[in-house]
Amino acid sequence: MINDGALALRARMDAGEVSAVEVMQATLDRVAAVNASVNAIVSLRPPEALLQEAAGADAGPVRGWLHGIPIAIKDLANAAGLPTSMGSPLFAGTVPTQDDIVVARLRAAGAIVIGKTNTPEFGLGSHSINPVFGATRNPYDTSRSSGGSSGGAGVALATAMLSIADGSDMMGSLRNPAGWNNVYGMRPTWGLVPSESVGDTFLHQLATNGPMARCPRDLAALLDTMAGPDPRQPHGLGQPPSLPQIDGGAQGLRIGWLADWDGALAMEDGVLGTCEAALAQMGALGVHVDAVAAPFDRDALWEAWITLRSWAVAGGLGALYDDPVKRDHLKDTAIWEVERGLSLSAMDVHRASMIRSDWFKTATNLFDRYDVLALPTAQMWPFDVTLDWPREVAGLGMDTYHRWMEVVIAASLIGLPVVSVPAGFGGADDLPMGLQLVGRRGHDAQLLRLAEAWHHATDWPGQRPPEFGEDHV
Repeated sequence: MINDGALALRARMDAGEVSAVEVMQATLDRVAAVNASVNAIVSLRPPEALLQEAAGADAGPVRGWLHGIPIAIKDLANAAGLPTSMGSPLFAGTVPTQDDIVVARLRAAGAIVIGKTNTPEFGLGSHSINPVFGATRNPYDTSRSSGGSSGGAGVALATAMLSIADGSDMMGSLRNPAGWNNVYGMRPTWGLVPSESVGDTFLHQLATNGPMARCPRDLAALLDTMAGPDPRQPHGLGQPPSLPQIDGGAQGLRIGWLADWDGALAMEDGVLGTCEAALAQMGALGVHVDAVAAPFDRDALWEAWITLRSWAVAGGLGALYDDPVKRDHLKDTAIWEVERGLSLSAMDVHRASMIRSDWFKTATNLFDRYDVLALPTAQMWPFDVTLDWPREVAGLGMDTYHRWMEVVIAASLIGLPVVSVPAGFGGADDLPMGLQLVGRRGHDAQLLRLAEAWHHATDWPGQRPPEFGEDHV
């Protein structure tokens, strides 16, 4: 029944075909059958408590579209009563007493929080492995990475342990795991979904929360629940709900295919071909696709990105780094990122923001010609799960722990909305890949319409679910 998707499940519950208790029992059965193989859901609450909460949902009035539907929260966000480890031994076992904004909105819509989804330490790196819970494995090949940092969420969706999931994205963390797990992920326009009003709320505009799902309708519904300004923060956006706008098809949309940025981005064999085959198939939906020359200097984008990212990470983890005892518990890449951020001058940050500003103007002009820009969700296929990060892509050495995900930064740097859609399967081992559909700022609903048309034409999650020797519940 969980394989129906969250909105379809809501309809069955409203019709009296299935109860919240039955949904919860099916969820617990599926987690028991699958999770040990993939390690996607962590800090699972006791079954008795979850079934009791589901019985309470059955007995009470419907609070919202998620009423009685199980969800697990990415382990970077606080859910009252559940530990928030952030994948770090420094915080393992820490139990918050208050929900983060997004979690509170999910609960207000009726969701039952069953546990957490696994993530890399502090969300750094697009590979969900940490010293607290270990690695989350790709359900299409459990010897491979699930991506990250929302890897646990992507795997929980792909394996039908959840019908809907939250995530967050700074450098592809909603997009890479969606692509590698054959599901949908969305990085909304920056400011549409609030983070926490903690510390600085003016300067850092790289990371955002967002939804993941097995279909675009669920993606849109969850976005509408998560979105909306927080009056305590200065940059919040409000825009009409996306779900009522999701129908209408893709006829006439113009897509600019950026591929490998004129050869500047290393790509493993088959990545571009798989994405290009998907784009050709989109042509049947009435979409017009053009190859587009690289619109901006790749090296300038990368320098702006790593400057602003390191600055943000140093701001977030600086207090831990300053304590020698706590610093010993930080992974090497976190220390490298913080030290790089601390070494920056104010003018370094200013120059990076000037490049960002120039890229925003260039991208705005590009959207006068195209409705959507397209790129792969990753430059390589899922790699060996035992690695900390890949040192090369297609024979080219990577000079940082995140350089192999450079393909995602064009959108992240300037806060554009992106929907990651399944592109199909390919490479030597026939593994999933995704396609980034990037839109103009504030055009989230248009991307979801395109994704919905694509889903109707392909339904990759339904066509190719991972095989675990049994049918999905």
